Amino acid sequence: MNTLQIRKESNALAWFFALTYMVSYITRINFGAVIAEMVTETGMARADLALSLTGSFITYGLGQIVSGMCGDRFSPKKLVAYGLGATTVMNALIPLCTSPYHMLIVWSLNGFAQAFLWPPMVRLMTAQMSPEEYSHLVVRVSWGSSFGTILIYLLSPVFITLSGWRCVFLFSAVCGAGMLLIWLRCCRDSSPEFKASKTRTTSHGGMVLLSPTMLCVMVTIILQGMLRDGVTTWMPSYIAQTYSLNNQTAILTGVILPLFAIISLQATSWLYRKRFTNPLLCMAVIFAVGAISSVALRLFSGSAATLSVLFSALLTGAMHGANLIQTGIIPAFFREYGNVATVSGILNSCTYIGSAISTYGIAVLSETIGWSDTLVLWALIAAVGMILCLACTRAWKCRFS
Repeated sequence: MNTLQIRKESNALAWFFALTYMVSYITRINFGAVIAEMVTETGMARADLALSLTGSFITYGLGQIVSGMCGDRFSPKKLVAYGLGATTVMNALIPLCTSPYHMLIVWSLNGFAQAFLWPPMVRLMTAQMSPEEYSHLVVRVSWGSSFGTILIYLLSPVFITLSGWRCVFLFSAVCGAGMLLIWLRCCRDSSPEFKASKTRTTSHGGMVLLSPTMLCVMVTIILQGMLRDGVTTWMPSYIAQTYSLNNQTAILTGVILPLFAIISLQATSWLYRKRFTNPLLCMAVIFAVGAISSVALRLFSGSAATLSVLFSALLTGAMHGANLIQTGIIPAFFREYGNVATVSGILNSCTYIGSAISTYGIAVLSETIGWSDTLVLWALIAAVGMILCLACTRAWKCRFS
């Protein structure tokens, strides 16, 4: 096969996996996108509905570890197919639920099903691409998350206006079913053809993972998850209540968040490669940007919806950048220990611990202490993340330099 053919095949694979990843987001973030409308139409309490998001984050985080272990032992193509099939069913069941507790069960199962999409996909990508091709492929595939987010936040107001929030889940179920058929027809199953080189023992790697520095990193990941997913989920509700906008208009403001996420990922990559090669120092700068954005969001709250959306987008964009460092770059430092996958799974789980805490916690706080004080809390969380990263910068350099 000549170079041009290989390049074409690589591009086709990239878009195929990006499409799959996009559908995974369509069938996962739709609940958060329409939760404000669900509160309005059903009369259910915001905190009660937020339990479903919390449950899905918990099962998604735990499921990633299980999925990673299964992905190394069973057919990754079948695992992804099972995940797509299960998430399709769960999305179809949500419109039939009559209480928040039924939704909690269904959406928690959806979170676990979603966990079986990404790790097996990574195994397939690394098996079918050379290391150089994979480095380009994984970036392109990550675009799928932003595309899926944009699509949901653009279409949800349309579906709500035409048929109500339940139509959003039915549309997502159709997307999941269609992707399942495409996946079964087009995906080539394969197993990795490489073995990780181990210059040190995995047990030594486990000791490093449990070191005070890495435990501190895990705390910053939890904080990042609290801000990234918590703000993304509740920003439309904050905009709707603060500026007296209808839910459809408020949901549309969520489109700007993934756009800023794409920009932030590129900016973070440049900062890390060109300015701050120490990942902890780079994260400290990013958390500082998040803290400043939160303070600005509080200061200008209620003055202009455009400014509130802008500062919310800067905050979540910064947290997407921090997530890139925490779960994309830091695990690579464990290559010499031969446990990169394990570290990646554990760190990813920490993200969704934070997500689970914030999606429910922000709902409760916004109802009890109001949005103004909740925005102050966001700034404090980002500031704590910055301080922890700065405190561990020297220790990281000593251990991994």
